[in-house]
Amino acid sequence: MQQWFADHMLISYLLILAFTIYIFNAVFRPGRLPILKEALVYLLMAVGCAVLLVLQVDKLPIIQCMGIAVILMLLLRLRQLYDKWRSRRSPDGGNARGTDKTSRP
Repeated sequence: MQQWFADHMLISYLLILAFTIYIFNAVFRPGRLPILKEALVYLLMAVGCAVLLVLQVDKLPIIQCMGIAVILMLLLRLRQLYDKWRSRRSPDGGNARGTDKTSRP
């Protein structure tokens, strides 16, 4: 797999850039930025992804590690959506498991 990514550098770069943009938007997004600042952030991200591409070609598993991070973030998002859906369906207002923290001594 590492050799295939090294042979197809454009695909590797685009994957690294896509993973980086997703991780940035999901975790580090400070809110809405002015258009010039946002363009600067994405430009610097593209330059940083070139550095990550060099590390990927040099046999470090950058794409695989970022892929695992994205999968874990998607699992967290799915869990949050499930908990939200479950709390809307439960008659006791989100206390579906019976762990009422206010009734403990």
